[in-house]
Amino acid sequence: MNRFISAHSTHPDWRAALALAAQQVEAQLHAPPSAEPTLGWVYITDHYAAQAAALLAELGRRWPAVRWVGAVGIGIAAGGAEYFGEPALALMLCSLPRAQFSVFSGVQPLGSFAAQTAQVHADPSTPDLAALIGEMSDRTATGYLFGGLASARDGTGGALHFADGVFEGGLSGVAFGSGVALVSRVTQGCQPVGPGRRVTLAERNLVLALDGEPALDCLLRDLGLDSATPRSAMSRLRETLVGLSDGSDDAIGRPGQFGADTRVRHLVGLDPSRRGVAVGDHIEPGMRLAFCGRHQEAARRDLVRICAEIREELEPDTLPLAAALALQRDDGVPPLPAASGMAGAIYVSCCGRGGPHFGAPSAELAIVRRALGDVPLVGFFAAGEIARRHLYGYTAVLTVFAAAP
Repeated sequence: MNRFISAHSTHPDWRAALALAAQQVEAQLHAPPSAEPTLGWVYITDHYAAQAAALLAELGRRWPAVRWVGAVGIGIAAGGAEYFGEPALALMLCSLPRAQFSVFSGVQPLGSFAAQTAQVHADPSTPDLAALIGEMSDRTATGYLFGGLASARDGTGGALHFADGVFEGGLSGVAFGSGVALVSRVTQGCQPVGPGRRVTLAERNLVLALDGEPALDCLLRDLGLDSATPRSAMSRLRETLVGLSDGSDDAIGRPGQFGADTRVRHLVGLDPSRRGVAVGDHIEPGMRLAFCGRHQEAARRDLVRICAEIREELEPDTLPLAAALALQRDDGVPPLPAASGMAGAIYVSCCGRGGPHFGAPSAELAIVRRALGDVPLVGFFAAGEIARRHLYGYTAVLTVFAAAP
């Protein structure tokens, strides 16, 4: 049995918040009685970061048989709610067979466990993080990772992550065996402002030519700016981002949308003398690149799309066309009934998204809940999102665990 249950609460004192959430957990565990939980997720806002070790110890005392993973976030997600700017925590427990998962960290290596997929949490300040994520991807049979980078405001105790302990630096998480079925999708939050092009000349993070043209000229043309005076348009340029792929993602060239493999990076500078643009990543010739910007309606549409895809894959008969079309509206449409094929969900979204980017508090999570139904869900707002073997930005990663047959 792989039943998932979730709980969340907010209180200035972490002990009181945990006690409130524990009451919710215990009520679900005993009504009706279910198998004892084996794996748990805990996400806390950075208000509790200084007490993270004590909080994790209390979780161990209450549920000594449960292995715990999780992270600190500037905001956290629970059900259809988002918590930003307030002390809060979210818990989710499940009863997966112990032979089908393995918690890992810097002090507890994965070892010989046959991992199909893995959830990863990491410290954004870790050197060579992209390489570590790639190495972890190589340890799994599918190459598929999901997760995100812990996030915290300055002075709150750091971007911590949890794996039967509290960690700064490096990465940790939980690997899943072949008996754990899950579906995961990346949703983009940006929209191209010009065509996709191939990088034809680059030095480290400086893009010098796109399709044989000076990169700065392409950027200014896409934005409709005067190519003779790029410095006079800095306010517009500061809002511009860059979508990158490794050259195999054709969707970067489709008008108005990005493919799942597109990683959004910051535009960090201009080189007018060489007609180049500097990007917050290492650039190689042959990569595909499109200039882009954040776009609320595009983000909403893409989130609806991935929710519908996941539901269709896990419960193909529960999402008729009329219901799918209803998801496109934001007019008080009630949530769809929870599909029996979905047991629980993890949602990791960029800390630059959340309610404000979707127009109202908890609006992003409301879209997910309306599409998936009342499925147990927890997550956090990250300093970077992890999917496949890549580190993303301005995206969200939704992962749904399938119910046991």
